[in-house]
Formats: sequence, structure tokens, C-alpha cells
Amino acid sequence: MNLYLRYFDKETLVHNLNDAISFLYSIEEIGMNPDLENDVKEYVESDVFYPKRYKIRPRVYFIIIKTEAATMLDFKQKKALRSNVATADDQRDAVPTAVARLNEHRPGWYEGTLDFKRVVLVPVTGKHEYRDTHFVVNCKANSGIDCYNRMVEHLRSRVDSRSQFPSAKGKNFKFRYLGLWKS
Repeated sequence: MNLYLRYFDKETLVHNLNDAISFLYSIEEIGMNPDLENDVKEYVESDVFYPKRYKIRPRVYFIIIKTEAATMLDFKQKKALRSNVATADDQRDAVPTAVARLNEHRPGWYEGTLDFKRVVLVPVTGKHEYRDTHFVVNCKANSGIDCYNRMVEHLRSRVDSRSQFPSAKGKNFKFRYLGLWKS
């Protein structure tokens, strides 16, 4: 595993942690210290493959990227950024996305949970305000999106029309398949 480091126009591709630390110490503005050195070591030794950005002062950072590239040219041409990209794609294909699960046709009982902004009257002031409302229901549906549509349709006829409902694809709607219904 090689490391690409950059601070403004100063950049390098090193083959070990010691060279990376030496490069960082050579740049005075970074102000390397034992704490920062330990943090860099932890990042390099971890299984995290995301680039790491270290703040020097407001809006000033240096970055470290783990790469399989052997030379700076390979890295710049985006060769060998990460050798196990194919395995990550395979894992992504194996796990259905939230949208795919939402549209999957599977008739039966669903438990739907919806967090929405409900408009309610405040009796003391006579004014209306938004209140976070948690709504849970078990319903017959053909898919997760059908469950969502049934819940929203039910609520629209019972709450103020100014209430705000989240997207079915967002984090404020969850559903769980409970099983088939009996005919």
C-alpha cells in the first residue's frame, strides 16, 4: 500500500509510513507534532480506504490517499487507486439498494413508520405550528412504495393540508415486510 500526500502544490507518493511522516515534517506550515503523527499512523494502519483530510487552520488542509499505484504517473492517470474496487461492486450488487427494495413487488402485510411535520393549532396563541410526528401502521400492500402511498393517503385526509410528508426514499420512512396475508 502506497500513500499519496498533498499540501497545496507540494505532493509526493511514498511507499511507507516513515517516508510520509518525513514529508510532513519537511513542511513547516503543517506544524507536525506527536499527536498528528499518531493520527496519521492510525489512519495508515486502519482498513479505511477513504482519503483523509487534516485541517491545519481554517480552510487549509493536507490530504493522504491510500493507493496501489506504483508511480506518481500511475496515480495521476487514476490507475490502481484501489485494487479491490471490483469486490466492492460485487458486494453492492449483492445487497439490494433501498430504492430497489422500495419497489420490489411482494404482496403482504407491511409495518410502515413515517416521521413527518404535522401542522397543529396552539390553543394558547391561536396560531399553527409544525410538530414532529411519528406514525406507525400495519397495512396490506404490494410493495414498500405502496405501503408509503397508503400511509400518506390516509394521513392527508386526517391532518391539516399544510403538513409536510417526507420522501419515501428518505430516512424518515421505514418499512418492514411482515408476511403474506391470508385470502
